[in-house]
Amino acid sequence: MKIAALHFDGMTALDAIGPLQVLSALPGAEVFPVATAPGPKRTDAGVVLLAEHPVAAVARPDIILVPGGMNMRPVMADSAVIEWLTTAHATTAWTTSVCTGALVHGAAGLLRGLRATTHWAARGALRDFGAEPVEERVVRDGKVITGAGVSAGIDMVLR
Repeated sequence: MKIAALHFDGMTALDAIGPLQVLSALPGAEVFPVATAPGPKRTDAGVVLLAEHPVAAVARPDIILVPGGMNMRPVMADSAVIEWLTTAHATTAWTTSVCTGALVHGAAGLLRGLRATTHWAARGALRDFGAEPVEERVVRDGKVITGAGVSAGIDMVLR
């Protein structure tokens, strides 16, 4: 099972690390930290995580994990991220996000017509992407699962 975790500068480390800790324990799990430009990514806590693979190298993951961060605009505007997410989503078993990572799903058009959640301060922005914002900790709509805030990531993958 291929698990692609998007990494980018400014991401919230726990949004990725918490869910990955659980997902990596699945039988046959392979974790692929991906980015448009592989290399070290400084999180909002100052911790550096290594994105070892370009997004294009993991074109058909079984699970996508998009963490959040304080400023998602650069990620939402990254055409390589949006193209990869849109294409990879077509064949995933699960496409997931934690916190403001849902905004990247929205920018890629993945939330149109779906119920979704994100951090309470960004929840209203989901409407801009055609989603129905929901005040729940974890929302599953089809194969898209969104977690509300940083600590919701572990609950999300357990569900």
